[in-house]
Parts: sequence; C-alpha cells; structure tokens
Amino acid sequence: MGNGLKNRLQPLQTRLLNDPYYRFQSFEELTLAAQLGVVIDANQATVDDWLRLPGLSIHQARSLVSLQRSGLQFHCLEDIAAALSVPVSQLQRLAPVLRFCYYDADSVCTIQPVNPNSASVEQLTRIPDVDLFLARAIVQNREQRGRFQSMADLQQRLALPASLMGNLIHYLVL
Repeated sequence: MGNGLKNRLQPLQTRLLNDPYYRFQSFEELTLAAQLGVVIDANQATVDDWLRLPGLSIHQARSLVSLQRSGLQFHCLEDIAAALSVPVSQLQRLAPVLRFCYYDADSVCTIQPVNPNSASVEQLTRIPDVDLFLARAIVQNREQRGRFQSMADLQQRLALPASLMGNLIHYLVL
C-alpha cells in the first residue's frame, strides 16, 4: 500500500473505529471505507446504515427499510434503483460497500421480526419463548390499552422479566 493511500486511510479508519455509524462525506471516503472492509448488507440495512451513504435522503432510507421489512429482498443495485425510482448510474458509486445477501424467509435460521402492535396470536406463538398464554396477553393488552410505544413499554405493561425480554427483543420490532 502506497504512503499516499495509507495517509488517506488512517484518518478515516480512526473515525470509523470511533463512530461505526459515521456518515461518509464523499464518494472518495466511501471507496476508502470499502478498502477498509466496510460492508452494508442491503437486505439487513437499517435507516442509519442507509444514511451513511452519500446522496441518500432520510425518505429514501425509510422507503428501502420499509420494503425490506415487507419481505422484499434486493438482489442487485438495479433493484435499489427501481425501488427509489432513480437511474442505476446515480447509485453506481455506492456499489463498493453494498452486498446483496439472500435470506430464506422459511429457514429456521432466519429471524423474521414480528410487530407486537399488529401480530396475531398465531404469529406471536411462532416466536421462541412465547407460549399461547403470553401471545394472548400481548394481543389483549394491545386491544385494551393501545399500541406499545417501545420495547420498555411492552415489558412494563406485561410485567415481563428482564431475562425473557432479553430473548424477545431479537424477534420483535416496533
């Protein structure tokens, strides 16, 4: 690695180590980040992940995450361009950090987050550690007291022990 490249990579590497959600200020930084091993999985990216990329708006980031949560999987840069109604050429410079991994929704290894504000009893019972009694309690509490505002709200309203909640947060999304 040449000294010039090394000199440009070092400050960025320091920033990335100190702030893993650092928002890249230019496409040059993005290219350097790719050389440092930064990867964003398009099918698991959060709004914050998308916002790290130069040129993407909060509206676009939310739209991509919403599509992803609805079950859509992105297979290539063209899919993202189509979802955002922009030309592929506009997104081409994001390619060095984007990865398109496939996740089988029916696999027991793939966690499909469930929203307790809209899930049925049947959907909730598919979550490990949620028996029929707890699933019914979640739905009944939601119907009587309204939507859960946060994971902490759900835990408090149902008086769930921290150990159980620690397991559930991996399967629930609000």
